[in-house]
Amino acid sequence: MKKLPETIDQAVDELLRVLPKDNTAEITAMSKDDLIALHFGLGMWIRNNLGLWGGNRKLLQATGKEHPDDASGVIIDALWQRLQGQ
Repeated sequence: MKKLPETIDQAVDELLRVLPKDNTAEITAMSKDDLIALHFGLGMWIRNNLGLWGGNRKLLQATGKEHPDDASGVIIDALWQRLQGQ
């Protein structure tokens, strides 16, 4: 099994590795307020594939959140910020 990301930066790196360019372009074009629309699609992928439901305590703690739903939102926000060049 591959190593799961333990930091927000590592999680964003993984997303940038696996997301198709058209998806990253769509996210880049979104406003910060519209990121909530990603909760069930990308957010679910993050929760399931980056181990937030499966005991990836280090990543969960890195987000500063206790619940995987909230943690995936932090990661999506960090992805958006990186795509914005922030």
